[in-house]
Amino acid sequence: MLLNVGTFIRSATRFSPFIITHSSPSSPSSFCFSFSPKQTVSFTLQSSQMASFTTLSQSPPKLLFRQLFEKESSTYTYLLADCSHPDKPALLIDPVDRTVDRDLNLVKELGLKLIYAMNTHVHADHVTGTGLIKGKVPGVKSVISKASGSKADVFVEAGDKISFGDLFLEVRATPGHTMGCVTYVTGDGPDQPQPRMAFTGDALLIRGCGRTDFQIFTLPKETLLYPAHDYKGFSVTTVGEEMLYNPRLTKDEETFKNIMENLNLAYPKMIDVAVPANMVCGLQDLEPKAD
Repeated sequence: MLLNVGTFIRSATRFSPFIITHSSPSSPSSFCFSFSPKQTVSFTLQSSQMASFTTLSQSPPKLLFRQLFEKESSTYTYLLADCSHPDKPALLIDPVDRTVDRDLNLVKELGLKLIYAMNTHVHADHVTGTGLIKGKVPGVKSVISKASGSKADVFVEAGDKISFGDLFLEVRATPGHTMGCVTYVTGDGPDQPQPRMAFTGDALLIRGCGRTDFQIFTLPKETLLYPAHDYKGFSVTTVGEEMLYNPRLTKDEETFKNIMENLNLAYPKMIDVAVPANMVCGLQDLEPKAD
């Protein structure tokens, strides 16, 4: 039986080297393994750190998924693609300007066709890479929520679906950190990846949160949560874990409000540069440079 999904449960590393599902073992960008269902596998990465993967036999062999890390702002960028589709359509969630070339090189190496560059919200700690991506890859469309007040090719609202091949992301409004925050959730259905995955931006972090409401917790407890940032070396969590262990969201409303009002956070060092740039999706109308 082919490995359908490798789930990065917890790691001290700052990136996920690969999490790929693919139905064609002959493809040069495929990774196919033979394990029994629910088997946990440990292996040594090049950095000599250990990662734990769990096989989930019920997931269809379609989704290619990569988690990428930008160290200056501790930002995660996510690459998703439908590998079973002839065009291998792909999208990037929360790209960073500093790592656009890295991300586009990966897209090229994997033989993907990038169609969307998406943001969960207007970031204050880095400049989005969407503008640069649009200048380097003609035809890519930028995506952000309508409530963000930002500029983009496609504006989304709660309930919208963003399709890439035969897969799709569902849009959920999760305001609080900003009024325009959205969470992108993989589709629900027998032909969609299971367990579901939610890309929460800054609304929900691992054992933490930005300024948020609690709509993410209406998802099934096994839903995998992928935040936009992590500062402690984690990479993924679940709804069930955060309901039990999140030190902010396990408190009553008044305690939560008191915690959030007394964080005494430093003024974001990139905010005066990042917010104006991100309000136009990182130089939205940047023209590609002539060779």
